[in-house]
Amino acid sequence: MTVAELKAQATPSRSVSTFRHILVATDFSEASRRALCSALELAAGGDAQVSVVNILQPDRQYDALEQPPELDLERIDAERQLKRLVGELAPQRKIDTILIKRGPVADKVAALIEAEGIDLLVIGTRGRGGLRKLALGSVAEELLRVAPCPVMTIGPKADIQATTHGPGFHTILFATDFGPGSKRAVPLALALAKAEQARLILLHMIAPMPATSASLSAYAPAGAAADELEEWEGTSRKRAFRELREFLPAKHGLAQDPEYVVGTEFLPEGVLSAVGRFRVDLIVMGANRSGSPRAVAHIPWTAVHEVVRNAPCPVLTVAG
Repeated sequence: MTVAELKAQATPSRSVSTFRHILVATDFSEASRRALCSALELAAGGDAQVSVVNILQPDRQYDALEQPPELDLERIDAERQLKRLVGELAPQRKIDTILIKRGPVADKVAALIEAEGIDLLVIGTRGRGGLRKLALGSVAEELLRVAPCPVMTIGPKADIQATTHGPGFHTILFATDFGPGSKRAVPLALALAKAEQARLILLHMIAPMPATSASLSAYAPAGAAADELEEWEGTSRKRAFRELREFLPAKHGLAQDPEYVVGTEFLPEGVLSAVGRFRVDLIVMGANRSGSPRAVAHIPWTAVHEVVRNAPCPVLTVAG
């Protein structure tokens, strides 16, 4: 993608006051460049502050030296690349802060979010692949689980120009598993939909009942098992619709009534299918903190990872 194409993505959006200070973490990859363009576009309408950070990897061979010359050269090179990146992508916009940090990526970014009062982190990812660069999936996924603020991820298949149907977010999909992350994410989805006067769709996917479920007798006639499965699915759908409606207050303040969708696919497939069906511009999800974030980040088929890796639009996650 050329610089001209990247600049073309950063068209002004409608006023978005939801975020006041946006941090973009970059490793100078193409994915990170696209993330910076998306952050600038989001910040333009609401006049939010934008800061950019690059994290240098720690090098233990220099631990005994206070200022090894090699590390100084590395920092100088990183500063040069950051200034050039900002000059190319945002020549007429002031980037409030350009930072160079050294250490574990997730730890340094999380600390910076706390110290600077960041209320949105924007990152790019190419999908799963090693640990050396920020944009390689495992580090990005760890960030969205440990960051103390919402994280907007621009995945490898996100085509901002193709999926954003005019400036701003027109259709927001809130995908929930009813977990703690979802409960923290729904106020943000509602606030964004109100700020953008967007269509808000609340989605829950009921995972297909496993064939080994104890509720279905292995010795029951096929017709009886099918009846029981149909009854289970109908009950589950009613319960899911009720829980979806309970997520929003009666006086939600939206410009148009929210829509509620319940399906029977696994969560990633259901979310991605809904994105195409409803022409979604932004997905909002909870990222549940289960076990060690570093360990979870290396489970290859987590729902959040699959959605981020395959979504044709940005994915906004809130850890819970």
